[in-house]
Amino acid sequence: MAHTDIAVRLMEADTEKSAWNAYIERQGGSFYHQWQWKSLIEKLFGHRCYYFAALDDDAQIVGVLPVVNLKSLLFGNYMVSMPYFNYGSVLADSDEIANTLLEAAIEQGKANKVSHIQFRDLLPRSYFPEANTSTGKVNMVLELPESAEALGKAIGSKRRSQIKRPLREGVVSKFGHAELLDDFYYVFSHNMRDLGTPVYSKKFFAEILQTFGEAITIAVVYWQDKPVGTGFLVRHGDQMEIPWASTMRYANRISVNMFLYWEILQNAIATGCKTFDFGRSSPDAGTYKFKKQWGAEPVQLYWHHWVPEGCDVPDLSPKNAKFDLAIKIWQKLPLKVTTLIGPPLVKNLP
Repeated sequence: MAHTDIAVRLMEADTEKSAWNAYIERQGGSFYHQWQWKSLIEKLFGHRCYYFAALDDDAQIVGVLPVVNLKSLLFGNYMVSMPYFNYGSVLADSDEIANTLLEAAIEQGKANKVSHIQFRDLLPRSYFPEANTSTGKVNMVLELPESAEALGKAIGSKRRSQIKRPLREGVVSKFGHAELLDDFYYVFSHNMRDLGTPVYSKKFFAEILQTFGEAITIAVVYWQDKPVGTGFLVRHGDQMEIPWASTMRYANRISVNMFLYWEILQNAIATGCKTFDFGRSSPDAGTYKFKKQWGAEPVQLYWHHWVPEGCDVPDLSPKNAKFDLAIKIWQKLPLKVTTLIGPPLVKNLP
């Protein structure tokens, strides 16, 4: 279908939510393209969100691009679509419309004097120079079998025995919602501290639970009556995703992480999911190999960058050497300190 006149405008009012989300659903967009993230991020983190929509001459949406402007003394001033998550960037009826939306975001970035804009995409786009596109990350996605029995056969005897070990130790699992948030956060905050990573606030997860309701499930694994493993699960269509998962290090010796994922995958199958998204990894990293053993296959991510002329893309990844010392110090801090000062820091990390 040809579009004669395309107008791009910022969508601001919550009354535009239904039209925006209807387009996301029609296009097969991700959970993170949904309108609700705009108010959630603005409310909790104070970031300015720019939700660009392309409208045809009948005022119908033919493309969308959500972008968030992060700004801090420590990490600078930049924009991401979408920060915190693996998915984002532009959705549009055609490449031409997509490019028009990208240009609108770039004009906004220039006006805001940002150091760069990152678009987290599932598609390669000729709009960006190859040098400005990072392909170092993949999402690991598993096509789920019809039954848990079929999954058990697929993963092989070695992994089945690893799952049985926690059962012999009396490990049990629970699935729920807000009532499991405290146990989730107990494990998650410990694990983030041990990794040397600033932690999100408990309120962040509470708001996601409240905003998205039944689309969110929390899984918790208990050993000796204490939470030792957890996953924060997102259901979108017939896919389940695990954007956050953690285990207590002392419990890993009895393969709690294997049991946690086995329980989660069984639940995904039982509730009718067709695919399971393990989240992103660097090829051949430890997390990549862990996800691969369940049968997950890599889906290439394309992180496109715009930078002002003559500038380079800044490296804000934890692998940047300048963050090494900060990570080592963070790992030694008391949990009370990391849960207090972590949230103001992490809101500015993409």
